Amino acid sequence: MTSFTLDPRLENDSVFICDWNLSHVRLHRNAAFPWLLLMPRRDGMRDIIDLSEPDQEEFLREIRFASQVMKKLYDPTKLNVANLGNIVSQLHVHVVARFDTDEAWPGPIWNSGVSKEYETDRLAATIQMLQQELKDFS
Repeated sequence: MTSFTLDPRLENDSVFICDWNLSHVRLHRNAAFPWLLLMPRRDGMRDIIDLSEPDQEEFLREIRFASQVMKKLYDPTKLNVANLGNIVSQLHVHVVARFDTDEAWPGPIWNSGVSKEYETDRLAATIQMLQQELKDFS
């Protein structure tokens, strides 16, 4: 396995859910939005095209599965899948369930000022639910 170091900002802003063949999967700590982060476990990657072609295909397969799970669990108005990296350059993809009732709708979640902390019990239940739904992907 190639070495993998998680950017401290991603680590601080999220909690571990699971590891897949390629991706390290985390839940964002902002409870205002159901929000997964996927990071390929490869150091030095900034853009999807920096991955080898087989890794690109695997990463897209994993993003697709995470997206399907988020749609199944949350039935969002819109599913946002984004790869920005302007502030945190480590390659990571956001999979966010959005609702026409959320406080940032219809604008982007970034710099919206909308943030909510998970209550301890809700965070534990959300982690457990996501781990159950995402654990068997291979």
